[in-house]
Amino acid sequence: MTTYHPTLQDVDKKREWLVIDAEGIVLGQLATKVASILRGKDKVIWLPSTDCGDYVVVINAEKVVLTGNKDEIKVYIHHTGFPGGIKEKTAGKMRLEHPERIIESAVHGMIPRNRLRKHMLERLKVYAGAKHPHEQQKLKTITLK
Repeated sequence: MTTYHPTLQDVDKKREWLVIDAEGIVLGQLATKVASILRGKDKVIWLPSTDCGDYVVVINAEKVVLTGNKDEIKVYIHHTGFPGGIKEKTAGKMRLEHPERIIESAVHGMIPRNRLRKHMLERLKVYAGAKHPHEQQKLKTITLK
C-alpha cells in the first residue's frame, strides 16, 4: 500500500469559497475556525506540508465581539522602522478605523510560521460591512453559532 500525497493540481481543483458572517461571534472562536479552514485541516487530503485550504470571505468585521473590556485593554503595536517609532492603538480605536485588521491580526497569529503562511493568508478576505466583491464565486455559507 502506498501513502497518498496530494499534488498542487489536486488541491487547486478542490478549493472552495466560503463566507462567514462575523456578527455577534467572539473573535477567538472566529479566528480559530478561519485558520483551520485556511490550512485545510477539515479536508481528507490535509497534510502539514501541503497548502490545501479554501478561500474565506469574512463579512461584518465591525460587529465581531470582544469579551470583557478588551476594547480598552487590548493594544495593537506597530513599529514604523524609525527610532522611537512604536505606535499603539487600542482595540476600540482599531475597530473604528480599520475593523478588518482585528480579524486579520488574530488569524495571522494562528497560522503556523512557515513558508506556506503567506499563501494561506492571501486567501483570507475580510470586509467591514456586509458587501463584498466576490459574488461571482460559488459561495458556501458557514454559521458559527
